[in-house]
Amino acid sequence: MSSPEIASLSWGHMKVKGCSTTYKDCKVWPGGSRTWDWRETGTNHSPGVQPADLEEVVKKGVKTVVIGRGMSEALQVPPSTVDYLKKNGIDVLVLQTEKAVKEYNALAAQGVKVGGVFHSTC
Repeated sequence: MSSPEIASLSWGHMKVKGCSTTYKDCKVWPGGSRTWDWRETGTNHSPGVQPADLEEVVKKGVKTVVIGRGMSEALQVPPSTVDYLKKNGIDVLVLQTEKAVKEYNALAAQGVKVGGVFHSTC
């Protein structure tokens, strides 16, 4: 199964190819995507992305995870989250969301088992 292309990104809106839903924040993995609801794990801009936010994506067998920190990079990514991914043998890229989407799509187009979590506002 391949990772779906992120078809479009604008402030507060993301579209994933093959999915009719428009996301504000989303999780993607080989074969699927869904809304990234921060309330599920109590995520806030600080301290930011928690390992619990990534568990679902990790369980899909990804080799690389791309984290989009927002358009203005307001979303933090603590070292503990990066360590969690590395301990699971997963490469991690932490980027401003527009750059993160470009990198994610490039990896997906190369057939890499890539997943991601993306914040589309601040």
